[in-house]
Amino acid sequence: MTALLTRRDFAKAAGALVVAFSIGPRLALAQGAARLPGSLDNNRRLDAWIRIDPEGTVTVFTGKVELGQGAVTALAQIAAEELDVTFSRIRMVSGDTARTPNEGFTSGSQSMEFGGTALKYAAAEARSILLDLAARKLNSASESLTVSDGTIRTAGGAAVTYWSLSPEAALQREVTAKAPTKSPGRYEIIGRSIPRLDIPAKLTGGAAYVQDMRLPGMLFGRVVRPPAYDSELAEIDLEPINRMPGMVATVRDGRFLGIVAEREEQAIAARDALSKRAKWTVKPSLPAQGQVHDYLKSLPSRPIMANSDTGPALSESERRRLSASYTRPYQAHASIGPSCAVAQWRDGKVTVWSHTQGVFPLRGDIAKALKLGDDQVTVTHVQGSGCYGHNGADDVALDAALLSRAVQGRPVKVQRMRDDEFTWEPYGPAMSMQIDAALDSGGRIVDWGYQVWTNSHSTRPGGKDGVNLIAAWHLAEPMKPASPEVIPLPAGGGDRNAIAIYEVPGKRMTQHFIPEMPIRVSALRTLGAYANVFAIESFMDELAAAASTDPLEFRLRHLSDPRAKAVIEAAANSVNWQAGATGTGARGRGIGFAHYKNHATYVAVVAEVEVDRGTGAVRVLKASCAADAGQIVNPDGLKNQMEGGIVQSTSWTLKEQVTFDRERILSRDWQSYPILTFAEVPEVEVVLIDRPGEPWLGAGEAASGPTAAAIANAVAHATGARIRDLPLSPDRVKAALS
Repeated sequence: MTALLTRRDFAKAAGALVVAFSIGPRLALAQGAARLPGSLDNNRRLDAWIRIDPEGTVTVFTGKVELGQGAVTALAQIAAEELDVTFSRIRMVSGDTARTPNEGFTSGSQSMEFGGTALKYAAAEARSILLDLAARKLNSASESLTVSDGTIRTAGGAAVTYWSLSPEAALQREVTAKAPTKSPGRYEIIGRSIPRLDIPAKLTGGAAYVQDMRLPGMLFGRVVRPPAYDSELAEIDLEPINRMPGMVATVRDGRFLGIVAEREEQAIAARDALSKRAKWTVKPSLPAQGQVHDYLKSLPSRPIMANSDTGPALSESERRRLSASYTRPYQAHASIGPSCAVAQWRDGKVTVWSHTQGVFPLRGDIAKALKLGDDQVTVTHVQGSGCYGHNGADDVALDAALLSRAVQGRPVKVQRMRDDEFTWEPYGPAMSMQIDAALDSGGRIVDWGYQVWTNSHSTRPGGKDGVNLIAAWHLAEPMKPASPEVIPLPAGGGDRNAIAIYEVPGKRMTQHFIPEMPIRVSALRTLGAYANVFAIESFMDELAAAASTDPLEFRLRHLSDPRAKAVIEAAANSVNWQAGATGTGARGRGIGFAHYKNHATYVAVVAEVEVDRGTGAVRVLKASCAADAGQIVNPDGLKNQMEGGIVQSTSWTLKEQVTFDRERILSRDWQSYPILTFAEVPEVEVVLIDRPGEPWLGAGEAASGPTAAAIANAVAHATGARIRDLPLSPDRVKAALS
């Protein structure tokens, strides 16, 4: 059955939807319970978020975690602001199944939108409770009291502190979200570039990551995977491995092979020896790389339609039809720090330290894989040195739990090797996009049809059925992966940002959802938005050329949203955009724009490129970005997010694609999967547009799509060659130029 989502439905849903994939399973609510803002709706106890400590600090609990995006610092700023305490008093506890609220995954640029909104109202309510308590003790009306750094004063100077009131403050209640919050004009902490909490240890070589963890008596583990998806273990002799120096245990459970040693170099040596001794059968089960998009389109798919408007009735002489197809390859997370986890069993329970993006969903899948109850598994987040989507963090967490079970009582750290990380991580899905449009005689778009073919963009832990962890599939009693699911709009998965933001009288969008996955895929930063924005914004330039109109003016002609126009104009002004300027044959500039998820951050990027017509190499000289993320909490943090998104997208767009043959993945190292080098990083300039009083919007993923489109448009502007297939590799550019 084809599902329809009208523009009105979309707008309504965008304002109200709490995405199940990001927030986690809904808790059962009492009949008639009022809906609460953000993540409060699933975590309604005030004391689950805030604790006032008698020693003069405030402990803030959040289910969102730090992935290098600065979110935990920004969340601390929100809590400090609404509580009226200095930032230094805040102690953050994040992502711990034993201590924090269940906020599902830290993903989709929703930490501020949902987690920040929850903390805003929780902190305001805690402050209100403390004020009411102080009013009774000071015999004053609460509205006459003032608060400064946790000290509450009357006009006459009498005072009490949060810390003295904390034993009596009744935070053990359900949040109402009715306490007044601060007006933006009174903000003292929100809007400041407070240094990030996570940076000092990273800069000084401290224990910043789970890879740095050292626990008493800790052992070191490694896993030997099959060489390909469709492989069976034909022969293995573990006895020679058991005799190697430092060996504590070998583990074989079906196709799952692992070792535990006293020292890390001993674990690496044993893993190498075990890899050589294991004999596998391998069957050709992968599609041919050169035909992968056609192959995916040939598989059964389910059409999901959003918008079904038709354009005005114009004769063929009054309209000009254009169409184009675009593709994106499989792309890897390619974390520079391979995934890692530590696990320890005690008294029939296991604790796992992981850089997962979702401690609660991971706990559930580990419990199912180990046949334990959720109460027998604790997952605590520790930062990892690389994560932007569903990489190998969750898989290695189960590896660690399985290996540590063999040495009950001693913690085991499992560090993935580079080839394991590349070969077995879930990639960003390959995608195909088709756009058909029509221009009227005045150069306006009057009809627009968009189609995208894609697999699921989330096979994270926590699916409705099955277990989404590699080791669970390889056990002697294997578990099945969870059934692939569609992430519904307005957040979307493969169709994220597939509904063009431009105003067109006839507009249709269809996602062809392909359940079968010949290659393992899941969430990579932006999900489908990167490819969809690349396609839409590339096509907007093609339409502008057909209409003999400057690309900037063409976009503005089809927009009425003043915030969308403002970011486009700000990005253009930052580079002194000249309408009608022509490329030189080797140098050019291009623009890309997106309203992320059609309801989050607005971003426009102008890229300036240089193309070597002899080698086909493209170099991005500069990327200038303008962003509107609503009320800015931490300007430097927001700027960091734009910069990081631009740099990573530049790497994706110029270089990155997973390679494979009919049997196995061939991308196994930095030679077979090159990424942008430091010398190739462009100059990046960011202009921020603050919107005091507007909701803060997710920004971590917003720059990726516009950057890809800006680069592709700049290459076309420079050379006259339009390249519609990613990445813009030298071979592909040379072919287009010839």
